[in-house]
Amino acid sequence: MPDTVIDGAHGCLAEDQYVRPTDPTILERLEWFQDQKLALMMHWGIYSQLGMVESWALSDKDADWSRGGVDWTEDATEFKQTYRNLYKSFNPVRFEPEKWANSAKDGGFKYLIFTTKHHDGFCMWDTKFSDYKVTNAGCPFSVNKRADIVAGVFEAFRNCGLGIAAYFSKADWNTTSYWANDPYTGGYSERGPSYDPLENPKLWEAFVTFTHNQVLELVNGYGRLDVLWFDAGWVCRENRQNIRIEELVAKAREVQPWLLSADRTVGGECENYITPEQSVPSKPLSVPWESCVSMGNGFAYSYDDNSKPTKKLLRMLIDIVAKGGNLALNVAPQTDGRLPYPALRRMKEMGAWLRQYGDAIYGTRICPPYTTEDFSFTQKAVENKVFAIHTPEGEISTDIAIPYNEKSVVGVKDMTTMADIPFTIKDGKVWVSIAKPADNAAYGGEHIAEVFQLLVD
Repeated sequence: MPDTVIDGAHGCLAEDQYVRPTDPTILERLEWFQDQKLALMMHWGIYSQLGMVESWALSDKDADWSRGGVDWTEDATEFKQTYRNLYKSFNPVRFEPEKWANSAKDGGFKYLIFTTKHHDGFCMWDTKFSDYKVTNAGCPFSVNKRADIVAGVFEAFRNCGLGIAAYFSKADWNTTSYWANDPYTGGYSERGPSYDPLENPKLWEAFVTFTHNQVLELVNGYGRLDVLWFDAGWVCRENRQNIRIEELVAKAREVQPWLLSADRTVGGECENYITPEQSVPSKPLSVPWESCVSMGNGFAYSYDDNSKPTKKLLRMLIDIVAKGGNLALNVAPQTDGRLPYPALRRMKEMGAWLRQYGDAIYGTRICPPYTTEDFSFTQKAVENKVFAIHTPEGEISTDIAIPYNEKSVVGVKDMTTMADIPFTIKDGKVWVSIAKPADNAAYGGEHIAEVFQLLVD
């Protein structure tokens, strides 16, 4: 979407609409999911060559915001034809997925969300069900030994011990069983199909079969997956676009029974966790959730992008985790296949901080008082640990009052020095004194937080 809102709950299912799964295997996998906390999301496709928003510019209805910066034509048909033919120049010869995976692991990321296919329909794997793919002979990268990009990315991240989520758009603006009016030769285009599926059930069934075939191709041929991450929430039963998602997920779980399903913004039994987009909920949520937020201005690579500072990224992660969620941080690869240097630097700085303080992030759950008075709280209840993460603005005091009185505190550790420190209980708060904060050069030169481990009884 065009805007970025780091407040509220933009683009996600309401908490009270969440349907809790009953399958014990899926419930167990949701516990795994909630332990991970940090995902690397990657939008990469033929649109990366233009340095503009992914896919959306193909929709005439979305042209007012998605075609900004296009200065070679005002003709919609010419624009869409030019976009569609971008596969003929897509040649990321510096693509080395092992470097991506190593940087992600070093950065503290625990799982990957990768765009196998965005709304434009261009497939980043060697699908048998479409010629609009990276291995098409008309694409110069097709002769590269790494031409099946999805295969290479998934294998590299798996080899680094990271989980795999396959992003898949339920819409496909390339196939004629969805856009049947051929907008590339003058027809009007919008997000949905160019016909009413209820009035043309035979054509719609062809699209449903196509969708099922492609998803199951990924499930059967691309190794262990942890999540099927379905985008294009307008493709749903309520919009007369029933792709029988429940049937599809059930077939996928016959092959990989542990698969989580994120049917974004739709609700029902196939939205196992909810996904705010470019936003962070204003209060804790009691259901599994994941905010997908771009490191830069948008999800796709932009030549003039600005990465958010490391301090902002880590404090956003802290806030999200204290509210019970995961952060899916999007880093967009360049046209040539490399990750941008500013993004790599921030990933490295995040990893340095998480190696020191990760015990307060990974594997934790929400606990009162959640976020209050410049503090965020997490816990590991079975270990009788509560983590108090202090993120003040301005000058940092060496005398700190931790606003926690939910349980009896029997010990405090300063996680910067890893030393047990004296404390007193006064006025319903835990008072501690610390030395001057250590040098923060490894985290981008800015103070991120003071982190305390409270042992509780």
